[in-house]
Amino acid sequence: LLLAPSSLSVPPAATSINLGDTATLGCNIQNNEGNSVRWMKHVPGIPPQYILRFLHSWNTPKYYGTKFSSSRFTSKAQNKNDYQLIISNVEASDTAVYYCYNWDSSGSAGVSQ
Repeated sequence: LLLAPSSLSVPPAATSINLGDTATLGCNIQNNEGNSVRWMKHVPGIPPQYILRFLHSWNTPKYYGTKFSSSRFTSKAQNKNDYQLIISNVEASDTAVYYCYNWDSSGSAGVSQ
């Protein structure tokens, strides 16, 4: 999400999101072996922050990071490969690069931006 003067825009679609609205970010995990997906937030100059962990078969996310709560952050899955991070009541402080990732059986990470 990139901060504009009074709104947030989500590249590359350039969809404008007003502060206070809901932002939905998509992620495709190729060859997901059924492992849960984690979402991270990265603001330049600050270490990445862990948001939450979610698996397509769960009803709600589990294992929220500090400073992140289910009242504003949640996740959905269309299937075991396609995930969404949903941020409600978007704030200026939500401006960041968001990553999703999971672990494969070999222990290496797959990252999508």
